[in-house]
Amino acid sequence: MEVTALGWALTIGVILGLLALDLVLGTVRPHAVGFREAAAWSVFYIAVAIVFGLVFATQVGWEYGTQYFAGYIVEKSLSVDNLFVFVIIMSTFAVPREHQQRVLTFGIIAALILRAIFIALGATLLSLFSFMFLLFGLLLIWTAVQLYRHRGEDPDVENNVLVRTARRLLPVTDEYVDGKLLPKVDGRRVVTPLFIVLIAIGGTDILFALDSIPAVFGVTEEPYIVFAANAFALLGLRALYFLVTGLLDRLVYLSSGLALILAFIGVKLILHWGHGLDHRVPKIPTSVSLVVILGVLAVTTVASLVRSRRDPAARAHAGAVLGTPHRDASEDHSRPDAGRPRGA
Repeated sequence: MEVTALGWALTIGVILGLLALDLVLGTVRPHAVGFREAAAWSVFYIAVAIVFGLVFATQVGWEYGTQYFAGYIVEKSLSVDNLFVFVIIMSTFAVPREHQQRVLTFGIIAALILRAIFIALGATLLSLFSFMFLLFGLLLIWTAVQLYRHRGEDPDVENNVLVRTARRLLPVTDEYVDGKLLPKVDGRRVVTPLFIVLIAIGGTDILFALDSIPAVFGVTEEPYIVFAANAFALLGLRALYFLVTGLLDRLVYLSSGLALILAFIGVKLILHWGHGLDHRVPKIPTSVSLVVILGVLAVTTVASLVRSRRDPAARAHAGAVLGTPHRDASEDHSRPDAGRPRGA
């Protein structure tokens, strides 16, 4: 698929415009976001993504349009797991609600930058070495197995290497100091817990990019589609966070569903690599991928809500790909005093 420089410029311009809007909403006027506001902005960002997909499909054909929508749905579903981790980070560091918008917005900016880098790197590797489809496929299958094995766990934010290093090397205050990152306290420059939170979110962004980029390349090989699907899926994350925060705990089977989707895409990538060696090896069409992904998400959501209704005590977890020590219910991050920020 050929995309002109003007096409890239217009797409990036729209994304930067929406990102600037998100930045203004999240940092210039910090406030606690209510359900109605979050719902309105979530609908807006989803509508923008759908309109873009429809316009894109009419310009280049529905084969590529289907790839965009499949990629968008994959990235959107993975971004919900992102939200789990964001909730854990916000709770662990007791981030005041009025400052959560700023954290989310900068987290989304970091994710966009990191994913743009990974997309460029992934596209280059795939164009140079066909066996990268095999490696990406194996990576996704390994991730799926680990995610399923540790589906009942949450990432241990406090033991994140970046967080531990920052706490050891930097003077961290116990207070948020009006949402500042590097204020002066008693004549000394210090960092607030908000700075540590941004480091934690940046670290998780790197881990999620390592999974999500190979996943979307399993749906389409077009860098433009990969970039657009990632960007539009991430742009609505801030509003979606405030909309579904209360619902996340009820999606008890989400990690299992995402593990199944990642495993399916991993197999698809391996078959694609095999087809390049021997045309008798079947390829999975994008339309089939779209149906499978939507089907898994639908079944996962319905089954989760049914389970939550029958067992109100059941709680969802983000899933820990690398595994974490088991924490009992008394250590659950939902406690009001859980993970109160500590001074360095």
